[in-house]
Amino acid sequence: MPHTHTTSSESHAPPVLQLTGISKRFNGIHALNGVNITIRAGECMALVGENGAGKSTLVKTLTGIYRPDAGTMALDGRPVSFASPQEAMAAGITAVHQETVMFDELSVAENIYVGRQPVRAGRIDWARIEREAEALFARLEVALPVKARVKDLSVAQRHFVEIARALAQDARVVIMDEPTAALSQREIRELYRIIEQLKAAGTAVIFISHKFDEIFEVADCYTVLRDGQFVAEGRLADITEQELVALMVGRAVHQAYPKLEAEIGAPLLVVQNLSHPTEFDGVSFTLRRGEILGFYGLVGAGRSEVMQALFGLTPGVRGDITLDGKPVAARSPAEAIRLGIAYVPEDRQHHGAHLTMPIQHNITLPILSRIGLFLRGHARQETAIARHFAEQLELKASHLTQHVAELSGGNQQKVVLGKWLATDPKVIILDEPTKGIDIGSKAAVHRFIGQLVARGLSVILVSSELPEVLGMADRIVVMHHGRVQREFLRAEATPESVVAAASGLALDNTRATEAA
Repeated sequence: MPHTHTTSSESHAPPVLQLTGISKRFNGIHALNGVNITIRAGECMALVGENGAGKSTLVKTLTGIYRPDAGTMALDGRPVSFASPQEAMAAGITAVHQETVMFDELSVAENIYVGRQPVRAGRIDWARIEREAEALFARLEVALPVKARVKDLSVAQRHFVEIARALAQDARVVIMDEPTAALSQREIRELYRIIEQLKAAGTAVIFISHKFDEIFEVADCYTVLRDGQFVAEGRLADITEQELVALMVGRAVHQAYPKLEAEIGAPLLVVQNLSHPTEFDGVSFTLRRGEILGFYGLVGAGRSEVMQALFGLTPGVRGDITLDGKPVAARSPAEAIRLGIAYVPEDRQHHGAHLTMPIQHNITLPILSRIGLFLRGHARQETAIARHFAEQLELKASHLTQHVAELSGGNQQKVVLGKWLATDPKVIILDEPTKGIDIGSKAAVHRFIGQLVARGLSVILVSSELPEVLGMADRIVVMHHGRVQREFLRAEATPESVVAAASGLALDNTRATEAA
C-alpha cells in the first residue's frame, strides 16, 4: 500500500472541502480506495498522478457524476452528498474542463445563467442577465461581449465563461482539469491571473495538469494519487520536480510484467521525420524484427495520432517510411493491411469490434477477400480460423457465434486482437491493448504479446500504463507535445526518468539513446 507523506510548511488556511475515506469501485476494481484530501480556502491545489491514478474519478465524484461507494465529503464543515452535477454546482463545486460543456447556440450571458434566469413580471429579465454577466467579466478583468454566441468563442474564452458561471453561483471550489491544453501562452497567463483573483476572493482551486512548469508556477500545494490511493500532500515550495515525479511513480514494475526473452533482429520498420500540420512533428524511430517497442506519453502527446498515420487513417502526413527496406506510404487501412501493418485501436467498441456481429465474423472480417465469402467451404474455414485465434488468446465465450457485445471488456479486446492477427501482419500496433480489462485478461494479453515476438512479429505497444511499458518493452519511445522527447533502452529506463521525459523534464540519470 502506498505510504502517506506530508511535507513541512503546513498551511493554516481554513478547510473548504474535506474528503475522508472516499472509495469508488468499477467491476470490482478500485478506482479510488480510501482517499483523504483537504482543500483549503484561497489556495490552488495541484492534483497530480500518472495516467490511471484516479484523478478523473475523483473529479467526477466531487462534481456529482459518480457517487462514492464509501467515505464522506464535508463542504465548509457540513456533510454533503451529490446525486447530480446540478447538486454539486448548487452547493458550490464546479469544474472547468479541457473540453468545455456549453450550449453553442446560446449567448455568453445565457450560458452563465442557464437554468437560473432571473424573472421580472413573469418574464425572464434579459437586461439583468446581461448586466450581471458584464459585471462578472469586469470583476475578472476580461473583455468578452456577453451577447456573443458561444460557438464563436475561442477555447480560452469558453474557459472564462465557465469561470464566470462559477462566480455567478458563488463557487467555493473550482476544479480546472487540463485547462491550458489548447491555450496560447498569452491566454495561459490570463488564466493564471484569474486563478490568483479566485484565490484572493477565498475560492479554493483544484488544478490538474501534466505540465510540471504550470503546476509549480500556479499552485500552492499538491496532492498525489497513485493507483486510486492517496500517497502524499505538501507545499510545492518544499519539494522538487524530481521528488514529485518519484511520488507519482514510486513502485516496482518488473515483477508484475515478466518479460519473455526473444531474439531481436534487423530493422523492419523505419520512420523518419513523420509530421502532420497539427498533430505531431519530426517523429523518427526504428522497429526491429521480434521487438516490442513501447510508446509512452501523457494526454495529448500524439502517440495514437502517429499510429493512426502509420495505418493510413490520417491524410496530410509527410515523412519517410520504409518497411523491409522498401519505401512505403499507406494511404488507407486497406493498403496498410496489404503491406503487413495491423492496428488495434484504443476504442475497441467503436473502432475495433463490431459488437452486434458474431465472434467468428469479427475475426475473419479483414480477410474475407482471402477466404472467399461465397466459396464452397467458406463457413468451415471461417470457423477454423476463428477457433484457432480464440484458443490462442484464451477467449472465454459460450460459442463462436456469440455476439461480441455479450462478452466482457477483456474478451472483446481478445476478439479485436484475433481479428488483426488473422491478417498475418509483419507489424502489429497495439494502442492501449489492456485498457479497462481485468487483471486476468491483462495477463493473457501480455502472454500473447510475448508469443507474437517469439514468432518473429514486431510489436508497437502504446500504453498509458507506465508499469506495462516498462515491463513489456525492449525499448521505449517517449513523446511530449507531438515530438519524440527521448528514447530509452529497457535496461536504463526508470519510472522517474520516463515520467520526467513525458512531462518535458530532464533528470540527472536520464539520457537519450540513439535511434537504432
